Amino acid sequence: MKTTIAALFLAGVVHAQASGNSENGKRLYEKVGCFQCHGYAGQGGRDGPRIAATPLSVTAVVRYVRRPGGAMPAFTEKVLSDRELTDIYAYLKTFPPAKPAKDIPLLNELRDK
Repeated sequence: MKTTIAALFLAGVVHAQASGNSENGKRLYEKVGCFQCHGYAGQGGRDGPRIAATPLSVTAVVRYVRRPGGAMPAFTEKVLSDRELTDIYAYLKTFPPAKPAKDIPLLNELRDK
């Protein structure tokens, strides 16, 4: 019984976290400088990968931002709270996923040559 209650509680926490404030997320994304590496729309750039419409869960994103690999700096809870990261996650989820390469005409033209 305790396991079931704990599982339901955690499911509620994850759902609450996944429903962040995308407007605040956009503000925070720009304020802390995420755009400098990942672009204003999370499209990726020279120094950071595409993060818009990420397939990762909010929990995985928070975990990565806290202890990233590569050149990305860590953002501790003193810099961004879990709630603020959840808002940034909600902002990134407002963008459509990237198109598959087969749906980009120019790439198909290049492939056919």
